[in-house]
Amino acid sequence: MTALLGAGDIRRLAAAYDVHPTKRLGQNFVVDANTVRRIVRAAQLAPDDVVVEVGPGLGSLTLGLLEYARRVVAVEIDPVLAEALPTTVAERAPGLADRLEVVTADALTVRELPGPPPTALVANLPYNVAVPVVLHLLEVMPSLRHGLVMVQAEVADRLVAGPGSRTYGIPSVKVAWWAEARRAGSVPRGVFWPVPNVDSALVALTRRHPPPTVATRAAVFALVDAAFAQRRKSLRGALSSLYGGVEAAAAALAAAGIDPKARGEVLGVVDFARLAEAEPRGSGSP
Repeated sequence: MTALLGAGDIRRLAAAYDVHPTKRLGQNFVVDANTVRRIVRAAQLAPDDVVVEVGPGLGSLTLGLLEYARRVVAVEIDPVLAEALPTTVAERAPGLADRLEVVTADALTVRELPGPPPTALVANLPYNVAVPVVLHLLEVMPSLRHGLVMVQAEVADRLVAGPGSRTYGIPSVKVAWWAEARRAGSVPRGVFWPVPNVDSALVALTRRHPPPTVATRAAVFALVDAAFAQRRKSLRGALSSLYGGVEAAAAALAAAGIDPKARGEVLGVVDFARLAEAEPRGSGSP
């Protein structure tokens, strides 16, 4: 069994590499081995899975993933941490070191990774970029079949919310374009160093086909952005700038079978796709 990192190990590594967790990079390292095991179990990895891990930090989760996946590609923006990770893995899991590849990069700019296409996303995501990272990777890496991400609890609520929910909004709809999202558990604050001032949660993702539509994804997402920009407005008012007026927006909504007086939070991703087809506006590229 792989020797996972504990709180003392994390602090020793941080001191050895002169690493000081920064709020700017959203660095909160998992220091509890049981939490790592729980995350890996919840990820339901198959032996042939190629995992992309974003923000591996000092390697807590990486070590757990290497034992169950065919390969782990760790994307780390901090060059010090990126350079240190292979050494940590070689020392604590020498038999698994050849399964690891580290890419020093910002996950928001990565468009491809070395080696076989990744099939799973498993990561403790920085709270400040969690939603953009998930959406970006689902878009640029169609080989991703499933995933499990640890995010701020409030972000988790938004990712998994359905139409009509109080937390339903832009992240809910856009993630639903690519995948089914569901809550997979809560994570206490005390398993992190430094301890964050927010609660965390696990979100499981299962890839699915986008809604069948002739509209482009950009056109659908433009409608989503506009619909939630002013949540108190009816759709005909919120979308008036896209359609060139309230009457034109109301006509497009009616043509799509949507009540012009409704608000954006009652529409699902299929509804937005249908609306995008109702009145082509050339609002974006595929």
